[in-house]
Amino acid sequence: MIAYAPPLREIPLLPAVGRARVSGDGSPAAASAFIPSTTTFDRIVGDYQRRLYGFALRMTGNREDAEEIVQDAFVRAFRALGKMGEEQRRDLRLQPWLYTIALNVTRNRLRSKKPPSVAIDALADPDALLRDAGDKPVQPETVVERNDEVAMVERALLSLPTHLRAAATLRFIDGRSHPEIAEILDQPIGTVKSHVHRAVRILRRILGPQLGRFVKDTDEELSDALS
Repeated sequence: MIAYAPPLREIPLLPAVGRARVSGDGSPAAASAFIPSTTTFDRIVGDYQRRLYGFALRMTGNREDAEEIVQDAFVRAFRALGKMGEEQRRDLRLQPWLYTIALNVTRNRLRSKKPPSVAIDALADPDALLRDAGDKPVQPETVVERNDEVAMVERALLSLPTHLRAAATLRFIDGRSHPEIAEILDQPIGTVKSHVHRAVRILRRILGPQLGRFVKDTDEELSDALS
């Protein structure tokens, strides 16, 4: 945990961006020649701010909290990078490291706040729904329907205990693998799978068969939990 943070003016925060640049290994800023540093921090923010905001929003159910969490996470990351040597930065697994920072900030905020009361439109991301549609024209009523469905799932996620919510969000919303989640949460893979499994069972009781529309039935934990 970083004990202090630089003034916000030191960090080149960018406005919301579209799709992140993704390299072959699935890490947006992890091109082979890229070494994260304070001088390349604008690129890191551009690549990760949207996904970290989405993660924080689904963990807290509050837009203002999510924005502050991401801001704080980037401040901490910026300061930490400034303390690292080049070899440390070269070996840094940037994506899980950033998620871990964001998760720690989120946990601290959740400990000090009451459980959220969330409006449906506070969660679902219409821009993401439009991006996921690719080149196909999307009818407004389709966007509204999908928006409501995603919001319903995300409201259900907020009913989970924090540790289950983090595992389920990373797995089913952010699409992280079990090893990636284990690294972010600093937990054994077996613990991660157990938490995801328990989360699915709870979500199944809340959402019924609609859960299968958002969680691929090829996922081992879903097949087991719904059997």
